[in-house]
Amino acid sequence: MEKLIPDYKRIYNDIIIKEFPNKRDSCMQLLQKESLSVMDILELNEKIFGLPNKETFATNQRHRSYTKTDIFKILDYQKKNQLNNSQLAIHFKLSRNTVSKWKRYFVV
Repeated sequence: MEKLIPDYKRIYNDIIIKEFPNKRDSCMQLLQKESLSVMDILELNEKIFGLPNKETFATNQRHRSYTKTDIFKILDYQKKNQLNNSQLAIHFKLSRNTVSKWKRYFVV
């Protein structure tokens, strides 16, 4: 059975049309992609709603999940930019332990 994935393009398109029509131009490039990665979704969310306060950020951080392709993109970013685990964790707002766990698990 295939996993059901939310149609983020449709969700964000509806939000932009109904709530934030003035931000449509800045988000169109991301919405025109064939499929949205987790990083694209986070970027869209930030463009539309702005930066969250600490309380909202902490709540949202607990509920993030990443697919294998997203993890590989993050780890490739680390290689390309020659970042250590701490720097990568700060950049993507992750735990250093999460980064090291991914590296052990996926043997990068």
